[in-house]
Amino acid sequence: MASSSLLAPFQIRSFRFQYPADLLTSWGSEMENLILGWYILAETGSVLLLTLFGSLQYFGTLVAPMLGMAGDRIGHRTVLCSMRAIYTVLALLVMALAFTGALRPVHVFIIAVVAGLVRPSDLAMRSALVADTMPPDRFVSAMGASRTTSDSARIIGSLAGASLFAVLGLGRAYAAISAFYFVGFLLTLGVAASANVVHLAQRKSLWRDLREGLAYLWDMPSSLAALWLAFLVNLTAFPMTSGLLPFVARDIYHVDQTGLGYLISSFAFGSLVGSILISIAGRTIRPARMMIMFAIAWHLMLLVFVHMRDPFSGSLILVCAGLAQSLSLVPMSALLLHGAGAYRGRVMGMRMLAIYGLPIGLLGAGALIDRIGFTPTATLYCLLGIALTLLIAIRWRAALWPLQAPANAR
Repeated sequence: MASSSLLAPFQIRSFRFQYPADLLTSWGSEMENLILGWYILAETGSVLLLTLFGSLQYFGTLVAPMLGMAGDRIGHRTVLCSMRAIYTVLALLVMALAFTGALRPVHVFIIAVVAGLVRPSDLAMRSALVADTMPPDRFVSAMGASRTTSDSARIIGSLAGASLFAVLGLGRAYAAISAFYFVGFLLTLGVAASANVVHLAQRKSLWRDLREGLAYLWDMPSSLAALWLAFLVNLTAFPMTSGLLPFVARDIYHVDQTGLGYLISSFAFGSLVGSILISIAGRTIRPARMMIMFAIAWHLMLLVFVHMRDPFSGSLILVCAGLAQSLSLVPMSALLLHGAGAYRGRVMGMRMLAIYGLPIGLLGAGALIDRIGFTPTATLYCLLGIALTLLIAIRWRAALWPLQAPANAR
């Protein structure tokens, strides 16, 4: 197998454990998000509460740098295992409340707060763990392959979640989610430990570790630009395809939770295709250029999507939007992690901090939709995203655009 092929990362034993662990965890997470989002909308009928629920799941972005720093100090595998144990316990709690008939929206919001403290850092930890265990010549391919776990989960997990919820009810659906989380936890135990763990005698103060990570990012213009772009797409693009999709499904397209599952799956299918393409292309891509160009394409596709008025056309456009999203975000992660070494956890922790743009964008969209409607709000978000992406590209042009720039190294 060539080092640039999709299957090359699976020659590494650790990746053969991590891939199914990440896959099952992603399936459980996508099922959970769809089921609880629909539950909140059905029980309360409020789009504002729906966006609040979506925002609470990203509350932990504020502590993501600390979790990243913990990964650098005690090992990314150790932190990831702890997080996945928490997912399992919370899912079992929801299952128990559902089976006893005691589940209420307030319980869902409380559990969303607790899960939101750790869930945003899951992608960061799994990416850092890939960088720890993968040879440099297979790193980009492995990042693309790893990304397929979350992309495929949005297809299979969303459809499975919608079907299980509709056919079996909330309690039995959460029994499956709990099983996915638990098996994912067990498989994570088989991943190789990081070789960069700092021994106790060598550890510095927590604040000094954090300052060193911030100094590293500040001295890397391409990484700084990538972080700003990450914040921007979470602010303007992700709200359209995450927290607001239940509203689009019910109030714009007038479909049920199964129709919502198809919308989510369409976006995820495009993302999956993009991740596979990057995994196959491997080291032939130009990360910084791709990151910028496809961020603009992503917003353009969403601008078309928000003007569609039937679910079939909307689904087709969502496939294109998902493709552009993956072709922007996977190169972004590769750019940030390449050469980060002992700073990987802190770098990805700061990357996850950029996700805080999503709850801000969701809450802002919820308030604006109540006043001016969905289409004007979404159009404003897309145009703002395109304009600010161009501004980032111009501001850091010397670090992002030249072919000879380190950020575009193959």
